[in-house]
Amino acid sequence: MIIGTAGHIDHGKTSLVKALTGMDADRLKEEKERGITVDLGFAYQALPDGEVLGFVDVPGHEKLVRNMLAGATGIDHVMLVVAADDGPMPQTREHLSILHLLGLGRGVVALTKCDLVSGERLLQAEAEIHALLQGSVLQGAAVLPVSCVNGQGIDALAEHLAIAAKDARAAVPTTRQQGHFRLAVDRSFTLAGIGTVVTGTAASGRVAVGDKLMLSPAGTEVRVRGIHAHNHPVDSGHAGQRLALNLAGVDKNDVRRGDWLLTEALHAPTRRFDAQVHLLASEAKPLAHWTPVHLHLGAEDVGARVVLLEGQALAPGGSAWVQLELDRAIGALHGDRFILRDQSALRTLGGGSVVDAFPPVTRRRRSQRVAALAAMDQATAQQALSAALALEPASGIDARDFVTQWNLNDADRQQLWAAVPHRSIVVDGGQGLLFAPGQIERYAAALVGHLTAFHRKQPDSPGLSQEQLQRAVRDKPVGALFAPLLRQLVKDGALKRTGAHHALPGHDASLQGADKQLWERLKPWLDEGGIHPPRFTDMLLRDRSLRKDQVLRLMQRLQRMGAIHPVGAEYFIQTPHLLDLATRAYALAEADPNKRLNVKELREATGVSRHLSVPLVEYFDEIGLTKRDEVGRHFRRDPRKVFGD
Repeated sequence: MIIGTAGHIDHGKTSLVKALTGMDADRLKEEKERGITVDLGFAYQALPDGEVLGFVDVPGHEKLVRNMLAGATGIDHVMLVVAADDGPMPQTREHLSILHLLGLGRGVVALTKCDLVSGERLLQAEAEIHALLQGSVLQGAAVLPVSCVNGQGIDALAEHLAIAAKDARAAVPTTRQQGHFRLAVDRSFTLAGIGTVVTGTAASGRVAVGDKLMLSPAGTEVRVRGIHAHNHPVDSGHAGQRLALNLAGVDKNDVRRGDWLLTEALHAPTRRFDAQVHLLASEAKPLAHWTPVHLHLGAEDVGARVVLLEGQALAPGGSAWVQLELDRAIGALHGDRFILRDQSALRTLGGGSVVDAFPPVTRRRRSQRVAALAAMDQATAQQALSAALALEPASGIDARDFVTQWNLNDADRQQLWAAVPHRSIVVDGGQGLLFAPGQIERYAAALVGHLTAFHRKQPDSPGLSQEQLQRAVRDKPVGALFAPLLRQLVKDGALKRTGAHHALPGHDASLQGADKQLWERLKPWLDEGGIHPPRFTDMLLRDRSLRKDQVLRLMQRLQRMGAIHPVGAEYFIQTPHLLDLATRAYALAEADPNKRLNVKELREATGVSRHLSVPLVEYFDEIGLTKRDEVGRHFRRDPRKVFGD
């Protein structure tokens, strides 16, 4: 069990730890000289049953609360220290608020310096403490008078902690050891002949000598050369233990307090996360949108901005959904507790827990987003996934993000997929998305229904392109899923694809009667020209029996059918030949250092005339295949995705 001290400066936290363990947690020269704790200190006590109590001794000075917070990660039991002569002081109250925000509800109150006060004052101090604890996470906690000078109450406190440790072993969920390994680094140093050593409390999983881990957010791969758990050499360590890891592959100067040492699967730095924040009732004014704050998560201290997802301000004592935008990337997963302090780092504002470590940047201040966060704010991954799928989000649920932020190993993931009914789709780039049962089928029905109505209105059209369908259909998935869904519908026979167009299987947009006969006269001329089509006026001169208005009507119909494309006022190019030209132009642009298309190079590479090359690239701009900027003309998409393979 890890026991963390809390309390005001000079109330005897370090002396009490020494009285319990025989170890002086003050390790710095400045701490020895000034008689106060400046940074985190650690001590250990072996119990008769072989278990070890780990003590994290924290500073009590108001200016060193950031150091106190760095040691709060992984604490199982709190030892709130209050001096009998002073009673509760400002840092006592702030530390108690922090314990509440971090959800640290198991603990004991050590009433120190009882040898310095009368019996009457001792009773008064106890009453003050009980009043302070009323309504807090430590309400009902035992208050034990102790003295580090004459030893009064030390044995009783030690016995209390031993019993608490036994109870904690039964109460701590084993799931923390089932997930991937994760440790918040609170110290790093170098030992002669050993190398880089980092320390921290393991938050989840297990680690063994020889394991390869990732130092996050830097992304440095390291190897574990040795492990100390609770100050003793071991072959492996697990969640809930204070660990010192000897690392190969990283220099001490490249490790900072606040880094995470973790399994590679959990390496997912984030610059923002969504959470529910509680503002302390002691605050004098509401928390406004975009307020700058200090965020403390794990051992990290980073600047952030509060983006309110509902309302314009958060009233003291209230809670609200927020997105925290961070000054730099950090490690954060679902369920991580954090503290917010003001911009000057002088007082604690509030805190909360991470709900979504990988939130969207846009459309965040919407009721749908708040509903999604409420669904994700569950006690278990199974409950969260079920609730999130029930909302049927159009973008689906990113399977990898969900597994990562819930810290699920392969076995846990497989068990979850089996327990929660869902539909899994792999989209372009290998991203896996999860959808509710029937959700994809409803999307497919909407596409088929829209095409059915479109064919009735325009029977001579070959169908609609992917872009046209995306613009037209209201009940649809996001773009990342749209293309794979269309491919699957074609594969299943629900749709057919001709070039870039999608249609119902029975739809036929072929020419009939006079139009068919006229096209049979004109098509050989366009076939003969290929990528060098004849001019429209030259075709009319070639056969003077052709009527201009009749030919133009045919060309317009063929354009709707997707068979030809009007390039400028003089050229009509068949789709396969236009795809050929566009593919060559795309290759030229890809080979250019600036990824830009040069019209002169296009003429030289294809042999097309100047009269055709200029309207050709302008047509590319018109249909959105290319776009001009200050550097030149660049391709926005692969031509094969516009015209079809």
